[in-house]
Amino acid sequence: MTYVDGFVLAVPTAKRADYEKVAEAAAVVFKEHGALSLVECWGDDVPDGEVTSFPMAVKCRGDETVVFAWITWPSREARDAGNEKVMADPRMEGAMNDMPFDGKRMILGGFQAIVER
Repeated sequence: MTYVDGFVLAVPTAKRADYEKVAEAAAVVFKEHGALSLVECWGDDVPDGEVTSFPMAVKCRGDETVVFAWITWPSREARDAGNEKVMADPRMEGAMNDMPFDGKRMILGGFQAIVER
């Protein structure tokens, strides 16, 4: 079954174009190193919660928008090998040093798919 890396982050709304540029460039690199797909979603209907929510989880401020993203891989092994290659790829150096968001508030994790249709 597919392996999925998932991400939730808060991006300054005014930096949407900068974020899209970094995401597009990163997608090319991830695909070249084995990712099946990369999806980046700009929050459109992301309500605040009373107990928990996407905005609360990333401490989203009023001038920020929640982004929900994922990368699909053929397997955990392909993801581990691919991530190693991505991090060593010189094209990622600039992107990693000039992220248009606060990486400390990003939530990420790897997930083994259990249902796929």
